[in-house]
Amino acid sequence: MALTAETESRLYRSLRVVSGSAAHLVALGFPAAVAVLARPGSSLFSWHPLLMALAFSFLMTEALLIFSPETSLLRSFSRKVRVRVHWALQLLALLCALLGLGIITYNKHLNGKGHFVTWHGLTGLLAVLYTGGQCAGGALLLYPKLMKNWTLAKLKLYHATSGLVGYLLGCASLMLGMCSLWFTTTVTGASWYLAMLCPLVTSLVIMNQVSNAYLYRKRSQH
Repeated sequence: MALTAETESRLYRSLRVVSGSAAHLVALGFPAAVAVLARPGSSLFSWHPLLMALAFSFLMTEALLIFSPETSLLRSFSRKVRVRVHWALQLLALLCALLGLGIITYNKHLNGKGHFVTWHGLTGLLAVLYTGGQCAGGALLLYPKLMKNWTLAKLKLYHATSGLVGYLLGCASLMLGMCSLWFTTTVTGASWYLAMLCPLVTSLVIMNQVSNAYLYRKRSQH
């Protein structure tokens, strides 16, 4: 029995609500689990996984979900308010990422270990640098007249697209971190696979949100 267009629309919206709600839970639950494992304060290194999880799992995910039409925690507020909160969360994410990068760099220096010699280290460095550039690029949206040859709509589209790339880099860094010796000796079996699913879930939800925003803009132009 074929579904009507209205039924399909309701079903799709329900799926987006469920997946968005799951992303909120994962965004908070993953850093909480990392905090339990790392026991921040037990060593200098212990702050690194927590800060990176806060940056790329919690703060950055919530900064992007804030524009979700179905599951934004601030969907009843004006877009201006949501943009300001987005900025605040992104800056906090960048701060946590920079602190996490600085701590692991100093910790390796103290222990005489090489810097950025693994895929996790290289991806993490690239993700942090990209996040800094993305935050700087976002400033253009506040002063669109500086980009005379670009419309505000185009700037928003490119900012969202490049932001997705940065977010995926951050999630990739988290997943590579879960392949490290520290994580694999602590988390094993089904728990490890469950942990690996966390960045995948939020990535899929964010990708769907950005692609839907892109399609909506394309339809509104015709």
